[in-house]
Amino acid sequence: MLSGADERMVRRAAREVRAGMTVNLGIGYPTLVVDYLEPGLPVCMHSENGISGQGPALPFEQADRNLIDAGGAYVSTLPGTAFFDSAVSFALVRGGRLDLSMLGALQVAANGDLANWIIPGKYTPGVGGGIELAQKACRVVVLCTHLDKRGQSKIVAQCDLPLTAPACVDRVYTDMAVIDVTDTGMVLREIAAGLSVDEVIAATAAPLLIDENELATF
Repeated sequence: MLSGADERMVRRAAREVRAGMTVNLGIGYPTLVVDYLEPGLPVCMHSENGISGQGPALPFEQADRNLIDAGGAYVSTLPGTAFFDSAVSFALVRGGRLDLSMLGALQVAANGDLANWIIPGKYTPGVGGGIELAQKACRVVVLCTHLDKRGQSKIVAQCDLPLTAPACVDRVYTDMAVIDVTDTGMVLREIAAGLSVDEVIAATAAPLLIDENELATF
């Protein structure tokens, strides 16, 4: 079950999805976004394991055990849902057909570099489709906790973990903030309700540009 802060992050990130988009949801928090979309929103949710037009996740007792998303959760179908092999699925990705890719992260650098597939010697889940999804989508956003399990910032000046893709991230959603990656640096756009700007700055290992007159809360 999501914490209140995590649910708020996912709910806020769901507003990134607009009518008419083709969207891929990566493993972790991104796969939960489909459950927070406006009912009936006309979007095509793509999963690299061979589904387009997938619907919300289903509980075990209601699920078709053959239908899972990239993270292994049981998913529903909608009118027009299609199934295909990996070659077709990745042709869609590599052909630039994704309007939006939502990915998890271990680190995001100030210039938009993304590291999300390995902690050498400790954690090796495999890169999966992450490299193509990070490089080929029209827009890439990240959903992750602001801090790792050791209390270290995932938003860093420069990644020290192996990169998934360089300079690919456009926006970061965390449980503390919404941050845009721009040509001039990371811009703090929104902070979570109940937090101060100083708290977000203290939790962030990359410099943040802030215009408090335009700063919002979520």
